[in-house]
Amino acid sequence: MGTSAGSDNGERGIPLPRGVDILRDPLLNKGSAFTREERKALGLEGLLPPEVTTQEQQLTRFMESLRRLPDDLEKFIALNALHDRNEALFFRVIVDHIDEMQPIIYTPGVGLACQKFSLIFQRPRGMFISINNKGRIAELLRNWPNRAGLIVVTDGERILGLGDLGANGMGIPIGKLALYAACAGVDPALCLPVMLDVGTDNPTLLADPHYLGLRQRRERGAAYDAFLEEFMHAAQQAFPGVVIQFEDFGNTTAFRLLEKYRNSACVFNDDIQGTAAVALAGLYSALRVTGGKLEEQTVLFMGAGEAATGISDLISIAMMAQGLDAASARRRCWLVDTQGLVTRERKGLAHHKLPYAHDQAPVGDFHSALRILKPTVIIGVSAVHGAFDKAVLEEMARLNDRPIVFALSNPTSKSECTAEEAYRHTGGRALFACGSPFDPVNLDGKTFVPRQGNNSYIFPGIGLGAIMSQTRRITDDMFMASAHTLSSLTTESDLAQGSLFPALSRVREVSAHIAAKVAGVAYRSGVAATATEQIDLLKQAQDAMYDPRYKSYV
Repeated sequence: MGTSAGSDNGERGIPLPRGVDILRDPLLNKGSAFTREERKALGLEGLLPPEVTTQEQQLTRFMESLRRLPDDLEKFIALNALHDRNEALFFRVIVDHIDEMQPIIYTPGVGLACQKFSLIFQRPRGMFISINNKGRIAELLRNWPNRAGLIVVTDGERILGLGDLGANGMGIPIGKLALYAACAGVDPALCLPVMLDVGTDNPTLLADPHYLGLRQRRERGAAYDAFLEEFMHAAQQAFPGVVIQFEDFGNTTAFRLLEKYRNSACVFNDDIQGTAAVALAGLYSALRVTGGKLEEQTVLFMGAGEAATGISDLISIAMMAQGLDAASARRRCWLVDTQGLVTRERKGLAHHKLPYAHDQAPVGDFHSALRILKPTVIIGVSAVHGAFDKAVLEEMARLNDRPIVFALSNPTSKSECTAEEAYRHTGGRALFACGSPFDPVNLDGKTFVPRQGNNSYIFPGIGLGAIMSQTRRITDDMFMASAHTLSSLTTESDLAQGSLFPALSRVREVSAHIAAKVAGVAYRSGVAATATEQIDLLKQAQDAMYDPRYKSYV
């Protein structure tokens, strides 16, 4: 990985473009920060205003302009435009102001941006591969100008909690890869967002005159599977060793893809595995407060999709590491879906729910399941706003001295409860984590600082560690190590104010530690491309991280 766009270009032995060509290349453009020497050497004299500014001055000017904009959608558009013309400055903005920027470029802001994607579209980023390109995917991938080391790919069927957004879902891979670069220093030149457009079943989009995706119903079945198989083969041929993250596929498809490719390619699903790792990390942090043991917890989920079963799987693995057998560990996790508690007697259960379908009389709703099962932990991954209502929260407070409440659905409009509701209805005793950002809450003279159980604590470090070690597989042990690492970096002062995760401003530190642990697992388990483990993996991770500060071209 290079440390700057400019030095990276030089390291690859590619001559720098000159004149307007370098100004039009976002990986190389520095705008008014080109020095007088660079302007002369690169044919830029007369093409820029005469005053030479520093990146710090550009940063200040951009932030002043951004903060005057009326809402997050306008800010998203402005950031997207900056990304399109000057990547180094864009990432400097994100790195230096991560608390302020992440809610705009990722959850919750990216949700509205995806809904409006076709309307606000300005310049293509990444690759749009439609099912009409079947048989030619390898040819299309050859059009990509860089060597991709990391692909985030979606088919747009289940974007956040918003459902099928078709090609508009491209905003998610773009946002994820921006966080890979900002939060873990993955070189932006290695990052490739991909939209696999197989149509959409969203009637609003099909009738929208501005929609830029395929205007047809979503392809499914054998044709879909063959299309995905062709993409996976072509991507690995075009970019040997590439890490592929599956993102926001529909529930059934997501599980099938992960199971099909996890042992033959370097792939993972952030919605299943990344969400699981960050939730487990939050649970470890909460248990530091309660003093309880993981294997003694009863976890009740509102929701039974990718996130719920992914979290249940990782919690079960962690419990088995503490001595429980598989059946006993899984029985500690219960799921509630739209038909009530998932039980063994239910007919026609989806495959991913079966390990958590236990012997239990039918229970029709979450409130009843709560009273019967008496959980110590409730986790919301349902995208049902208000599912953790006053009655649920008060019952959790009655059952537990320190109830553990994770409302992880996003965007904010889909959250099962707000931070204020969680604290108020439990008398300030809840150990709370959220999927969308909430402001600090003042209650009875105490200030609680809720923090997002956001996957951005996990997936950037996973990607950096995978690239560092050139791992051939991404394993459950890597996610376990990531969860332990994230929790260990949560300080006692964090816990004292109700925060179950470190401050987001420490995310690059967190990512470096996770990358080192992931690489260590890869070396020890024999899935790394190289056989020798580096002596200081943390230093290797820190040294590999992309630095958005400008470097000289002359």
